[in-house]
Amino acid sequence: MGLDLRWPIGLMFTFFGALLTIYGVVTNSDPMYQLSLGKNINLIWGIVLLIFGGLMLIGAIRGSKAPPQA
Repeated sequence: MGLDLRWPIGLMFTFFGALLTIYGVVTNSDPMYQLSLGKNINLIWGIVLLIFGGLMLIGAIRGSKAPPQA
């Protein structure tokens, strides 16, 4: 069939997840996190986006394999 939508979705979420995770790590000691109860929201959601993007990419890779011919 045509384009599998899991490829662009997975790449986009993985890219933005990596950016957000890196930003969360770099700004980990910033005092703005005291306003959010000490939680580094950027780091947490960056990891969530990375996991979701990775799952989409794994699904796209596994879905692109041709089924066995009988």
